Amino acid sequence: MNSHQQPENADQAMEELQISQTLKQITYKILVFSGKGGVGKSTASANLAVALALAGKKVGLLDIDFHGPSIPKLMGLVGRRPDMIGEKILPLSFSENLLVLSLGMLLNAGDDAVIWRGPMKNGAIRQLIKDVAWGELDYLIVDSPPGTGDEPLSLVQTMQDLSGAIVVTQPQQLSVDDVRRSISFCEKLNLPVIGIIENMSGFVCPNCGSLIDIFKSGGGQQLAEEKNILFLGKVPIDPAIVESSDEGKPFVYHFGKSPAAQAFDTIVNRVVQYLEVDVPARAQKEQEHSDVKKIESITRFAMPLENGMVSAHFGHASQFSFIDYDRAKNVALKIEQKTPPPHEQGVIPKWIADEKVDVLFTGGIGHRAREILEGRGVTVVSGVPQGKPLNLISKYLKGELETSDNMCDH
Repeated sequence: MNSHQQPENADQAMEELQISQTLKQITYKILVFSGKGGVGKSTASANLAVALALAGKKVGLLDIDFHGPSIPKLMGLVGRRPDMIGEKILPLSFSENLLVLSLGMLLNAGDDAVIWRGPMKNGAIRQLIKDVAWGELDYLIVDSPPGTGDEPLSLVQTMQDLSGAIVVTQPQQLSVDDVRRSISFCEKLNLPVIGIIENMSGFVCPNCGSLIDIFKSGGGQQLAEEKNILFLGKVPIDPAIVESSDEGKPFVYHFGKSPAAQAFDTIVNRVVQYLEVDVPARAQKEQEHSDVKKIESITRFAMPLENGMVSAHFGHASQFSFIDYDRAKNVALKIEQKTPPPHEQGVIPKWIADEKVDVLFTGGIGHRAREILEGRGVTVVSGVPQGKPLNLISKYLKGELETSDNMCDH
């Protein structure tokens, strides 16, 4: 049995490696989906990709909608098939900065029906990622079919480093309710939601240019506020969108002055700001907080030594021990011994403080030396009995260190 399983495991490992090698060349990977069909998700994907490319980003657009691939039509690529280089599929070039691939380009005819169950879809999605020569990209936009079924699930499981999802909705309540399920899908899979696009939000009159709320407005924005998710923007119904879609011309490319195209400019700016600025800044802040918490758990102890034990005479010790102790792990991270400077008034206390010591153990210490140390933020524990430094630290942290009167006789 094991001899039959080994090749399968080896093949799977090789496939995972190939997927990883493909994905590591892509900086940001975005899933565009919706819980409901007919909201203009593919149109949003196509124009988002084009707008990013127009902004100077190197972009890939991948269509994994097996049952109704719209990207070839929207991008004016119907009837064109990708070439092969070795065993790799070459995506079609829409422009200098934009590569496109859709399952619709790989079918034998444009009206072919795809009747596949989940495992076949999962295998096809993995192949579309593994065997496509995307090269180095700033962004990969993945257009997914509506709903939270096999395709988006397979994609999230395959592309485990997805930057996040953009959810597309219409303003009416029915569509917004479906989007709630999309957000729940993301939460269960630990997939960040980059933001919500409210599509078909009002109608732009072709005569006067005024905006009319046909399907109401603001449903997506209200949901974003409720869920504390970034609202990317409203895209109005625009006759230019219908015209350009039918002609295979992304409207942001050919109708850049239209209200819808300007809305997408805003959306792209917010997406770029979120992924390239806000997320790294948040990660850096969290790392700094983690570093601070780590530092806060480390205490630096100092103590004068006499024959390896804490000395009763702070100012006359020939050696000082400095110990960095991790309280959270209950372990000494660093132990070192140093020779103090000459015994002159105020010199040794300042030397101790300059060593960034948090706590000083000593049998005895003069009043002026204590005053200098405590003025520099050092906790002075005097009357410490002779003992091994680590044993004394352990007792101190447990609240079990018994001290006597200050032993200093000066």
